Amino acid sequence: MRNFNFFMMAFLVLTIFGCKKADYATGEMLDNADVAVATTDSVSGEEYIAEPNTESYAGLEENAFESPLKEPLSTFSIDVDNASYTNIRRFINEGQKVPKDAVRVEEMINFFKYQYPQPDGQHPFSINTEYSDCPWNKNSRLLKIGLQGKNIPMTNLPPSNLVFLVDVSGSMDEQNKLPLLKESMKILVKELRPIDKVSIVVYAGSAGVVLEPTSGDQKDEIMDAFDDLHAGGSTAGGEGIELAYKLAQQNFIKEGNNRVVIATDGDFNVGVSTDDDMLKLIEQKRESGVFLTVLGFGMGNYKDSKMEILADKGNGNYAYIDNIQEANRFLGKEFKGSMFAIAKDVKIQIEFNPKHVQAYRLIGYENRKLNAEDFKNDKIDAGELGSGHSVTALYEIVPTGVESDYVPSDLKYTKTKKDDSNYSDELATVKFRYKKPDGNKSIEIVNVIADKKKDLESSSPDFKFTTAVSWFGLKLRESKYIANSSSSDIKKLAKSGLSNDDEGYRSEFVRLVDAVN
Repeated sequence: MRNFNFFMMAFLVLTIFGCKKADYATGEMLDNADVAVATTDSVSGEEYIAEPNTESYAGLEENAFESPLKEPLSTFSIDVDNASYTNIRRFINEGQKVPKDAVRVEEMINFFKYQYPQPDGQHPFSINTEYSDCPWNKNSRLLKIGLQGKNIPMTNLPPSNLVFLVDVSGSMDEQNKLPLLKESMKILVKELRPIDKVSIVVYAGSAGVVLEPTSGDQKDEIMDAFDDLHAGGSTAGGEGIELAYKLAQQNFIKEGNNRVVIATDGDFNVGVSTDDDMLKLIEQKRESGVFLTVLGFGMGNYKDSKMEILADKGNGNYAYIDNIQEANRFLGKEFKGSMFAIAKDVKIQIEFNPKHVQAYRLIGYENRKLNAEDFKNDKIDAGELGSGHSVTALYEIVPTGVESDYVPSDLKYTKTKKDDSNYSDELATVKFRYKKPDGNKSIEIVNVIADKKKDLESSSPDFKFTTAVSWFGLKLRESKYIANSSSSDIKKLAKSGLSNDDEGYRSEFVRLVDAVN
């Protein structure tokens, strides 16, 4: 027996130290073997096999600086998603290195609430700008553009037709997946009204309806249906999406809120499975007038790349639920913003004045950039804005007359010159286009931004905090465009923007910064 134990111990040592392991944070294999690692549970003493990390994130190429003389227009779609921030929080809290491609700076910014005023005119959002210094490059400045969606009381919101599409495949059989998903859905169900209808579709080896359309006041029946769900089988994601949209269209409420809510780890492996196939399917379903919310759960095999595509191309939004507190925030406190669109296909186009701007760079929104001609094309899809939602974007600007390594080279054969005769007090002109939730024709708003800069110390707490969040995101992405990546400087700036933090999310951010060297 002693010889047997000796050989077993030797086998385990060779397994642990001789095999190559997966880097949990990046999903990349260390050395060159794709193997699992045998470990021992510290509580039970039982051995188990840790699966290799297979999380996937779409690659992002950081936005470069542009010259307003060569590229006069910057155009992009808004993005209200905040999945990237909660996913980053999960990595940091687990003591793991954050994968660069998991960082989408705009989603970090838009996780937080800002003190923008409510709209007071005919449009469903207010427009807010602020211009100040850039803390990570001493010769640069930052322009903040913020939209605040109208906060509509629940009693005034249209009835909802919600179809929950729940992944019950074998990969969901973990505590932070299907069990957390069930508890999260119960939070959302509590917000439903009698005028709302709920259906539940599940998918594993095949897809099926487990709850026919049910009134929102039948909360016990709806919650019981969630409680009865169990994980097992492969993942027929495409078939489930087809069935969920079919059910939503059969029960479509004219001038109502028609939405499919997908809850999954994104690990589709049966039926429509490639990102391109999923993109085509969801673009086709978008034309039905049914909106989309994507909820991500779990870790280890999490497929962020697939879920982001679903939300981006399906008139949707996307959140990552890392714990029950996040479920309570997104599905409870922010239910209206998450589930009720007040504007769709919201686009922003900005023209910088070369008299004052030598170069500019949009921070984040890499996968939301549009061609200049897409701005007026109503066939081009863009982001939606929910009731009470805010959206913020930052541009880094190199003013004229300063030295910077980031300014694009001058053209040799194309003559360009600055027009000094007009618009001397204007920094930029920004245009917005949006459609009503049930509309097909966009409405345009035009705003002129004055060339008036505040010192960073005199800027608003929101500006300071937004800047700190962006700075931290750029640090995590190992951006080549930041000269200063000091965590202590980021933390100091964030702490100066801690006002309006009743729920403690800003203070939590400071702790995350503190945890990263």
